[in-house]
Amino acid sequence: MPNTTLTYDIQRVNLFDSFEASRRVCDQLALGVAAVFGPAHSSSVSAVQSICNALEVPHIQTRWKHPSVDNKDTFFINLYPEHTSISRAILDVVTYYKWKSITVVYEDSTGLMRMQELIKAPSRNGMKVRIRQLPSGSSDARPLLKEMKKEQEFYVIFDCSYQMASELLKQLMSMGMMTEYYHFFFTTLDLFALDLEPYRYSGVNMTAFRLLKLDNPYVASVIQKWSMERQLAPPRPESGLMIGMMTTAAALMYDAVFMVAVASQRASQMTVSSLQCHRHKPWRYGPRFMNLFKEAQWDGLTGRIVLNKTDGLRKDFDLDLISLKEDGTAKENPYVMYKKSDKVLYGNDRFEGYCLDLLKELSNILGFNYEVKLVSDGKYGAQNDRGEWNGMVRELIDHIADLAVAPLTITYVREKVIDFSKPFMTLGISILYRKPNGTNPGVFSFLNPLTPDIWMYVLLACLGVSCVLFVIARFTPYEWYNPHPCNPSSDVMENNFTLLNSLWFGVAALMRQGSELMPKALSTRIVGGIWWFFTLIIISSYTANLAAFLTVERMDAPIDSADDLAKQTRIEYGAVRDGSTMTFFKKSKISTYEKMWTFMSSRKNTALVKNTREGITRVLTTDYALLMESTSIEYITQRNCNLTQVGGLIDSKGYGVGTPIGSPYRDKVTIAILQLQEEGKLHMMKEKWWRGNGCPEEDKKEANALGVENIGGIFIVLAAGLVLSVFVAIGEFIYKARKNSDIEECISFSEVMEELGISFRCHKAMRKRGKPRGRAALTGVLCNSKRIMRKETVA
Repeated sequence: MPNTTLTYDIQRVNLFDSFEASRRVCDQLALGVAAVFGPAHSSSVSAVQSICNALEVPHIQTRWKHPSVDNKDTFFINLYPEHTSISRAILDVVTYYKWKSITVVYEDSTGLMRMQELIKAPSRNGMKVRIRQLPSGSSDARPLLKEMKKEQEFYVIFDCSYQMASELLKQLMSMGMMTEYYHFFFTTLDLFALDLEPYRYSGVNMTAFRLLKLDNPYVASVIQKWSMERQLAPPRPESGLMIGMMTTAAALMYDAVFMVAVASQRASQMTVSSLQCHRHKPWRYGPRFMNLFKEAQWDGLTGRIVLNKTDGLRKDFDLDLISLKEDGTAKENPYVMYKKSDKVLYGNDRFEGYCLDLLKELSNILGFNYEVKLVSDGKYGAQNDRGEWNGMVRELIDHIADLAVAPLTITYVREKVIDFSKPFMTLGISILYRKPNGTNPGVFSFLNPLTPDIWMYVLLACLGVSCVLFVIARFTPYEWYNPHPCNPSSDVMENNFTLLNSLWFGVAALMRQGSELMPKALSTRIVGGIWWFFTLIIISSYTANLAAFLTVERMDAPIDSADDLAKQTRIEYGAVRDGSTMTFFKKSKISTYEKMWTFMSSRKNTALVKNTREGITRVLTTDYALLMESTSIEYITQRNCNLTQVGGLIDSKGYGVGTPIGSPYRDKVTIAILQLQEEGKLHMMKEKWWRGNGCPEEDKKEANALGVENIGGIFIVLAAGLVLSVFVAIGEFIYKARKNSDIEECISFSEVMEELGISFRCHKAMRKRGKPRGRAALTGVLCNSKRIMRKETVA
C-alpha cells in the first residue's frame, strides 16, 4: 500500500459485557474506520453486529460462528471455516479410518453443533457413538479418562480449545493412554502449534486438522518472521504452545487485516468518515466496500479465501490432515530412528539405529563422549544456485557439529568443503519401483512363443516358397510327365505342382506332416530341402518356448533399467530434493543421465520429493519411480513386498563420517572404521538393522496342468477349421454339379439326391461316371482293357 498509513485501534472489554462492547464500538466508529474486527467472544457479537448493520460498516469475524437459521447480517464476514463443512470433514475422517465405535468428548455445548454430522451418522453408517462432556469449571479430566480407559474406548474425538488439548495430552500420558492402541482426533485447528515432542515416542495415533498452509514459502516466511518477533518480545504465558508459534486465530486476523488493506487500495476515492450511533446515518462507501470483499478471492496464510455472497461465510477452503509421527524431520530408517518407549526418553536415549550403533562403537574405540543432535532443516547437504550449502554440510562448515554420522554420501563437491573418513558402507544409485503385475496365459496363449512379426514372416515365407516352387516346377522339364502311361506317343504332359498343390506342399511341411506330392527335379528338391530345414528350426524353437509360456505366470515389467526410464515420459521419476542422488544427475555428463535430469528439472514440483517417505508413498500410489541409494532400497524392499529394485547400480559410491576441514577426528575415525570392518562388526550391524520379516521368494513354478484357459484356443481353431471344411465341401459339390449339368446339358433334382445317397453310404461306394462320348470314351475303354490284359499276362 504505497503512500498509505494503516492505523489500528484496539479496545479491550469484559467478555460478557455487551453494553460496554457497544459503547466502545460507537467510540471507534466516531473516529472513522473502514472495518470492525471482533469481538473475540460470542457474548458481545450480536450487539456489535447490529450497530455495524445500521451504519453499513463491514464487521469481520475470525472465530467460529453459531449457526443461524435466518442470517440477515448483510455487513457480516467470517473467515473461520463454515461449521457444517467442518462437521462433514470430521465425518469423512472417521469414515476413512473405518471407525465403528467412537467416543465424542466435548468441552461446551457448541461442540455438539460442530459434531452434528457425526452424531447423525449411526443411523446411516451403523456406527456406535458415545458422547461424554469434560468437567466444567475444572481442567482435571482424569476421572473421565479413567472411565474411558476402563471401557476400552480407543477411538476418541476431543472437541476443545488448544489450551484444554494441551492439558488433556499431559493427563492422557499420566493415565497410560498414550499407546498404539489409542487414536485421538482433536477438532482444534491449533494442535500443530502445541509442543508434541514428549509424545512422539509413545506410539499413540494423533490426528487433527490444520488451516495454515505451512508448505507455502510465503506463509512460511511470514510465520518465521512472526516467530522471531515473538521471541524478542517479553514472554507471555501461552498454555502448551511452542515458543513463537502462530495460532490459527492470529493467522485469520492477519488475513482479515490484509483483506481489508487490499480492498481499500482497490476501492479508488474511498474515504472513511466519522459515524455517530445515535444519528443512524450510514457510511456511503459501505455497500461498495462489502461487494469488493465478497466478489474477490484472496490468498492468505490460511489458504484461498472465498466468501459466500449471501451470508458472508467462508466456503471452498482446504484443510490439511496432520498426524503425529514417531520420527522427526532429520532421520533416515534404519540409520537414525526414534526409539519406541512407553516412557519419556531424553538425550541420546531417544534414538536408535545403524548410525547410533556405529557412533557407539567409535566412541568405545576412541574414548570420546558425544551428544546426538538432529540437523535443523532435515537435509544432508546440497548447494543452491548461489553456492550456499544447507543441511549437515552447512553445520559442519559452521562448526556447529563435530561429526556427521549419517548416510552422508562422499562426493567431490562435498569433499571440497568438509572432510570425510573412509567409507563405512559402499552402495550405488538404483531404481525403486512397484513389483510388476503377473499376467496369466490367455486362451490364445499358444501364439505367444513367437512374436506377431515372426508369425507374419512365417506366413509370408510359406506363401513365397510355394510361389517359387510353383514357378521352378513349371520351368524345369523333369517335373512334367505323361498322364497316360499306356499311350507313350501321347503329346499331353501334366505337372502335379499347381499353385494350390505347391501351397499344400509348403503347409504340410510346416505342420511336420507328409504330402503325396514329392519333387522329382533337383531344383525343386533343393527348394523342398531348404524349406524343410527352415520349418525344422521354426517348429523346434516354437516347441522349446511353448512350455514356458503356457505353464509359467509371466511378469509384465514396464521398465528394466535407467535407459528404459530415459526413453519414456509416461512413468514419472525423480529423487529426493537436495540429496546426493539429485546432485549426481544434475552434474552428470553422460547423455542418458543428462536427459533424465532435464526431465526431472522440468517437473521439479512433482518429480523431486521432500524425503524418502514421500517418495515411497508416491511409488506405491502412483506410476512413479524413485531413484535412490541401493542400501535404502534393500531396507525398504525387505519391509514392503510390493516394492522392488529395478536394474543394477547406476554408479558406485560410499557413505562416510563427515567432519569440518582440518578436524583432528577425521584420521582417528578412519582408523576406527577400518578396525570395525576387519572385525566384521560393520557387516553384523548392517545385518541387524536391515534384516526384516522378509518377502516370499518369487514362485519357482513347476509345470502346471494346462486348462482351457491355457490352450482353449486350439479347440477354437479346430472347430473353425471343421466348419470351414463343411462349407468348402458344399461349395465343391455345387460347383461339380453345375459342371456336370453343362456336360449333360440337363440335370434333375432326383439325380442330385441319388448322388448324395451314394456319397453317404457306410459301405464301399461305387459311382458311375457320366456316359462317355465319342473317341475319348473309346480310348479310355481300350486303355483300361490293355492294362488288364497286361496284368493277366504277367500273372
